[in-house]
Amino acid sequence: MRASKPYQPELLKRLRAPRLAAEYLNAALEEDDPKLFLLALRNVAEVHGGLGQLAEKAKLNRESLYRMLSDRGNPEWQSLDMLLQALGFRLTVAVQPRSAKPRQRRSMRSTVASRPLAGARPT
Repeated sequence: MRASKPYQPELLKRLRAPRLAAEYLNAALEEDDPKLFLLALRNVAEVHGGLGQLAEKAKLNRESLYRMLSDRGNPEWQSLDMLLQALGFRLTVAVQPRSAKPRQRRSMRSTVASRPLAGARPT
């Protein structure tokens, strides 16, 4: 049996492509789970220069960015928008198919990332 590759390095390698990173973030949004979206955002940020460089590019305080994307993160709309723009992305609205069932609302306040970003400082 062939040995499997570690998942995280392969994922990060693929996320270097902007189109794949956008699809990854959209898939995380479709799950309607804020903690999953913040984890996806941290993964994308890691391959685009890391959180320190991203904070500078987004004109956000580095410590605030670490907190925003931490396991207790609760980003404000403006900060999230600035972060996505710095990564080269934007949020859009789409019509939901009629057959889709209404989703239960989840708050960003309940956001807890499943694992820390490699190299990220604990908050």
